[in-house]
Amino acid sequence: MINAKTKKSKFKIIWMYGLLGAIALLMLFPLFWLISTSLKSTTENIFQFPPQLLPNQPTFNNFVRVWQTNPFGRYLFNSTLVAVLTVGLNLLFCALAAYPLARLDFRGREVVFTAIVTTIMIPFQIVMIPLYILTVQLGMRNSYIGIIFPAIASAFGIFLLRQAFQGVPKELEEAARIDGCSELGLWWYVMLPAIRPALVTLAIFVFIGSWSDFLWPLIVIDRPEFYTLPLGVATLAGTFSLDWRLIAAGSVISIAPILLLFLFLQRYIVPTETGSGVKG
Repeated sequence: MINAKTKKSKFKIIWMYGLLGAIALLMLFPLFWLISTSLKSTTENIFQFPPQLLPNQPTFNNFVRVWQTNPFGRYLFNSTLVAVLTVGLNLLFCALAAYPLARLDFRGREVVFTAIVTTIMIPFQIVMIPLYILTVQLGMRNSYIGIIFPAIASAFGIFLLRQAFQGVPKELEEAARIDGCSELGLWWYVMLPAIRPALVTLAIFVFIGSWSDFLWPLIVIDRPEFYTLPLGVATLAGTFSLDWRLIAAGSVISIAPILLLFLFLQRYIVPTETGSGVKG
């Protein structure tokens, strides 16, 4: 009986891992095809049937041509600066807004929180025109701050961090108050370290959203020196008359930092024992 149960359990595990592996391969196939196309030479037909998964003679000439004929170094700098500032400001303002909504007791707290969360249902396209008019009136068009302006805080970030703050044991807060910690010191030294996984998760979401944003920079920027990578990749279509090898190379350059960031930060996205310092 035990052997039968053991065999059944092993078969179930093998079947589950096989299914998950197949799904993972299916999800990764577009990325694999993009990289494969970027490495193909001009002598290879990328539209042949059946498709050729691997290039016959892999070459980095497409990346060299893209980098030499377009200011991708500038695009990369612009995207990095905008993404880093957006992540930093978003974490700061969302954490400052979420902390009182989670830990402080004041009149109208639930009403304020409900109003903030409700804005998640409003599509960006609805506020796009008023936001553009405000950006122009403030003199932020064709500037880095103009790109960052709409994303310095988000309702999703406030909601995520509020839920994380609510999960911090009250014993930690009480111990810090007994030690004479101020409200700002409590937020900085106790609460923020306790919700580090939530902060890292929000940072990844904000970075990906800022790095891959195309619509808002397209609206607020018309000077090439402020172009971000998505706008730079879009210019390849006209520059090279839809040479998909070069467009694929530019796309690989654009998404590589996101993959590296996720691989670096994924180990931090784990639950922390916020109550480990509390003795019962």
